[in-house]
Amino acid sequence: MNATLNALSGVLLLVGYVLIRKGRIQQHRRVMIAAFLTSSLFLVCYLTYHAQVGSVRFTRQGLVRPLYFSILLTHVVLAAAVLPLAVVTLSRGLKGRYPRHRAIARWTFPIWMYVSVTGVLVYVLLYQPTWLL
Repeated sequence: MNATLNALSGVLLLVGYVLIRKGRIQQHRRVMIAAFLTSSLFLVCYLTYHAQVGSVRFTRQGLVRPLYFSILLTHVVLAAAVLPLAVVTLSRGLKGRYPRHRAIARWTFPIWMYVSVTGVLVYVLLYQPTWLL
């Protein structure tokens, strides 16, 4: 569920980016609200899961281990930044403060996109059988 929500929010972010580049503001607005809601639902599911299960140890060895922890570290640090960035970006857009919205969206979009993609990658590295990778 968590990886699916992360992937869906990433797809919605890309669609929203394409829409705004084409000048389709109302569609962009709806898609970005959906991306925010999807990411919010992900966060609720993620926190609920880890409140029940706790930490999941990464047991794989070899070159994949430092790769996993490098991705995880950058993912966690940037994920902490995404929530306030997304809230401010969305708020400015909804209030029609477009110059300020664009200024922060230039930072929010790539960080949020990175967090969505690496969230799925962390899931795959952590939970998929070793023979798949």
